[in-house]
Amino acid sequence: MTMDLENISAILVAALTAFEKGLRKLNPLAISAIRDELTVQVPTLAASRAFLSAVDQNAREEDGCQGLLRACDFILSAIRNFANEEDIQAAYISALRAARKSCRAQEALFPLCGVFLEVNRYFLEPGVTSPLPPKQKAHCDSTGIIHAGSSQHPHARGGYSLYIPETYSSERAWPLVVALHGGYSHGRDFIWSWLREARSRGFVLFAPTSQAMTWSIAHVEVDGQTLIRHLEEVCSRVHIDRNRILLTGMSDGGTFALAMGMSGESSYPLIAPVSCALPPVDMRQARGKRILWVHGAQDWIFPVSWAVQACRDLLQSGADIKLKVVEDLSHTYPRETNDSILTWFGMGSIR
Repeated sequence: MTMDLENISAILVAALTAFEKGLRKLNPLAISAIRDELTVQVPTLAASRAFLSAVDQNAREEDGCQGLLRACDFILSAIRNFANEEDIQAAYISALRAARKSCRAQEALFPLCGVFLEVNRYFLEPGVTSPLPPKQKAHCDSTGIIHAGSSQHPHARGGYSLYIPETYSSERAWPLVVALHGGYSHGRDFIWSWLREARSRGFVLFAPTSQAMTWSIAHVEVDGQTLIRHLEEVCSRVHIDRNRILLTGMSDGGTFALAMGMSGESSYPLIAPVSCALPPVDMRQARGKRILWVHGAQDWIFPVSWAVQACRDLLQSGADIKLKVVEDLSHTYPRETNDSILTWFGMGSIR
């Protein structure tokens, strides 16, 4: 392949796509096979990096070259360090750390959507050619991705990441998806699990980060009060339709979404927990809630039988609840179910 920036952008997108597919299959017993599949990407990525590194230093700042180089470094590091441990538990943790590197690669590429066609397509759902009619004047500080908190360090906790569609206008109220990360993860990482859909369908995406390494499930008010405060900041920045807010989350994030949604102090009638467990809640608060629970039949952390029983209990307590079991899903995020969740939420399907 002839090396040029357009081709390199396609190579990086292919590598990120392979990484995403690998993470979809993630479980301790599949790690070795996933690592082998990802390693195939390394020679082409290494050649791309060599080409980018040879570009004149002053020229790198032009035409997206510097962003491509940063993304290439992150994805190379992610693949080379993916599960590079002998012990299964250590290898699994290593894979999760590598996943964070892939998120940094996406951060580096996202600003280049207007430069490279393949990058733009990567951050859209299949079949969407462009999310953007002519940009309307935004009545907020900015659009795109915004990180807020006491520190701009990518691993700082207690803040939030926010995506405001580039088509934003305050002339209408916008739907909001609140996406809560899993244990030991981060809103700055989890936002990428929903960015493609937010950009394609036009909704505001709010991905907060827990103050500790996971959510305060046993003491909902600890993270709950911060989340409410941050949500008010978002609503002061963006014109949000408060009747169209979806609360969703993965693993501990799904458990906290249920805890928060049924705390008696929140206004989240729509909850879409994924691969989680039912927390200790006042089941009387379940009445009137609409819940779509997504769970993997192969989940090795929270057995699917737990989800089945939890949904029975919630149904008996007055919730309008549906359980979607994904047969080949282990304990990892099923990106493909975002479409079902959004259709249930009322955003419609674009497929």
